[in-house]
Amino acid sequence: MLTERQLLILQVIVDDFILTAQPVGSRSISKKNAVTFSSATIRNEMADLEEMGFIEKTHSSSGRIPSEQGYRFYVDHLLSPLRLSREELTTIRAAFNDRMLEFERVVQKSAGILSDLTNYTSLVLGPEVFETKLKQLQIVPLNEQSAIAILVTDTGHVEHRAFNVPVEIDSGELEKIVNILNSRLQGVPLVKIHEKLYSEIHTLLKDHTDRHEHLFSYLQAALVDEQPTKIYIGGKTNILMQPEFRDLDKVRSLYAIIEKEAEMADLLRTGEKGVHVRIGHENPFDAMQNCSLITASYTMGNNQRGTIALLGPTRMEYNRMISLMNELSKHMTEAFRGLY
Repeated sequence: MLTERQLLILQVIVDDFILTAQPVGSRSISKKNAVTFSSATIRNEMADLEEMGFIEKTHSSSGRIPSEQGYRFYVDHLLSPLRLSREELTTIRAAFNDRMLEFERVVQKSAGILSDLTNYTSLVLGPEVFETKLKQLQIVPLNEQSAIAILVTDTGHVEHRAFNVPVEIDSGELEKIVNILNSRLQGVPLVKIHEKLYSEIHTLLKDHTDRHEHLFSYLQAALVDEQPTKIYIGGKTNILMQPEFRDLDKVRSLYAIIEKEAEMADLLRTGEKGVHVRIGHENPFDAMQNCSLITASYTMGNNQRGTIALLGPTRMEYNRMISLMNELSKHMTEAFRGLY
């Protein structure tokens, strides 16, 4: 259990290091208005905080910097909500004034706003497309041998998938197939389409169409797909502006992880409401162990949940970042409510 004096010193060290990226010494702490005790007392308390693992000494200075444990304690126990400036609130609200924004524009704008306001890298993960249900299917012939299947989900997501069709299938028979598919697949979760094709559609095609086996294989190619993963990134190069990332090998390793959409999607897919903070080694990838990742959930039609995230150094202005994430996720949810 930390004493009131130790809590104050730890807060000063974290706050100063966030602002300056320089180790904090006892002399600097003693100049703070809230600190009324001597430099000798400060040094003793700093030694105790270091022994407990909340701060650590660098090789180049007698000052101290927060450890990951120190940041964790700061975020969990010392953080006070920060009121956002009028300019920040206006920027966020103005971006969502256009009620005609489509899904991709909402997430692209959100990623851009967050990276611009923070100078960190933002990532937005869309809701799980395969948790949605098929609302309507259309098949549009392109020529005698190819067509496009248009899948519309209950959340408004639209996918276009090109596929081949047997030359023997005329427009009338194609229309019959579309009617069969809509009657059996409407309201079915996308992840269940494969199962429905085998359990019901295959038999119906056999009863109502010629060359059904050939056609069935084409429909499989068009309608069954792996779950798409799409991460929208804003301010990818912002990380270069942080003094912690002057080492190009660190930057390359971090970029390599960001580019792996499936791995990043697993990391961002928290399944939990609200804002969460992962600090340093709490992140699973070696390249992110000098980073903090703040995630916030947003919702769209049928309570589908997506994630917006902020990636930056552990020396992050947590109170402001968390306030921004709360505000932005709220506006994203409102924007999607208007869409769906």
